[in-house]
Amino acid sequence: MARDRLGTGGSLALRPGDPIGQLEPQVWMEAPETRAVIAALRADGAEVRFVGGCVRDSVLKRPIKDIDIATPDPPQRVLALLDEAGIHAIPTGMDHGTVTAVIGKAHFEITTLRVDVESFGRHARIEYTDNWLVDASRRDFTMNALSADPEGHIFDPFDGLADLGAGRVRFVGDPASRIEEDGLRLLRFFRFHAHYGRRTNLDARALAACRKLAPRLDVLSGERVAGEMLRLLLADDPATVLLAMHANGILSHLLPDARDFGRLRVLSWLESRGLARDEIAPDSIRRLAAMLTTDRRGAEATGERLKLSGLQTRRLVAMAEPRVELRHDLDPAGTRRALRKVGEAEFRDLALLAWAGRRSVEARPCPDETRAWTALLDLARSWRPVELPVKGRDLLALGLPHGPEIGRHLAAIDAWWEERDYRPDRQACLDELRRRLDGKTP
Repeated sequence: MARDRLGTGGSLALRPGDPIGQLEPQVWMEAPETRAVIAALRADGAEVRFVGGCVRDSVLKRPIKDIDIATPDPPQRVLALLDEAGIHAIPTGMDHGTVTAVIGKAHFEITTLRVDVESFGRHARIEYTDNWLVDASRRDFTMNALSADPEGHIFDPFDGLADLGAGRVRFVGDPASRIEEDGLRLLRFFRFHAHYGRRTNLDARALAACRKLAPRLDVLSGERVAGEMLRLLLADDPATVLLAMHANGILSHLLPDARDFGRLRVLSWLESRGLARDEIAPDSIRRLAAMLTTDRRGAEATGERLKLSGLQTRRLVAMAEPRVELRHDLDPAGTRRALRKVGEAEFRDLALLAWAGRRSVEARPCPDETRAWTALLDLARSWRPVELPVKGRDLLALGLPHGPEIGRHLAAIDAWWEERDYRPDRQACLDELRRRLDGKTP
């Protein structure tokens, strides 16, 4: 319950359920689409509030991704109110009281206040309620239990604002009980700490519960684990949190090959702050590869464990077992050969990993080496794929019969062309083919 922040007694003491603060004016709250949805939901006099992430991130002045709304009205009534207002509504989760309102490109997830009667991990048997405190008690963390009415008054039943200010991720209620209800909350604790916590300010009670209940991670589906881990990896400094997970025996249940936290730390810095390049941004698969110390088979096993897509797994494998070795002193011709072999995207992945690996073991960065790595990335950015200017049909036209000799000669002329840094044009390649076919080339 909300605490009396002004002391006991006196007319200004806060009562349970009172708002404790005021949001600054928010563009997303004042948008016509938002106002239309709120007006529709308030048409019969119900109290309506914004809940969860949109309130939390507004307090922190962070971008708002999703707008979630809560109401005591049951979902069928919500559908009717939206229909009466001419707003398109989708019954996206009627079993759990959720309706989605759609106006143009704007989506609003509207959920009826509820209480868990019985928990089954990700799912629970619920009943609807009109009690805001009971509904807030279902939230995982205090910062996610914040709500705000359309006028911007903030409701904070579990001191989430104080936790936000302290950079502290704290469970609503007993941490062990909340994790036992749903094992995914264990991963959410670390993911939220990576994005909202201060580096060393891990809540002691929560950490102890996570250590004790870590074996529960073994039975979580790969998709659910991946959803949390890939988002954790997009934090500014995921290495610090992942190192804490490793030290507390948690990461071994998920990624036993994840050990190179130094390389991950440097890569995250390069992607987020060290390099100002349009083609480089925080990348969860590249960061996952940075902390893995494994080969092709290990990368494939990780992809299977996390149920990654085929493309994601192939990227992971390509970084775990590179097809080319990249060094900062690679000459331009060697760089072009590597680019031709693996392509711009894979080359960039490998260059960033190699650079991060070097930086993670160096006492101090070398400016010349930094310029060399940057030059490699410049070449990759300007690279345009090149194609051998002769084909199998040209060999047929020169009199070579169908058969494996076609491929052998094409491979040989391709190597000759590559050694000359792709400079010979079509006519020069044809002349070389003739010399080879005439037996005049050693």
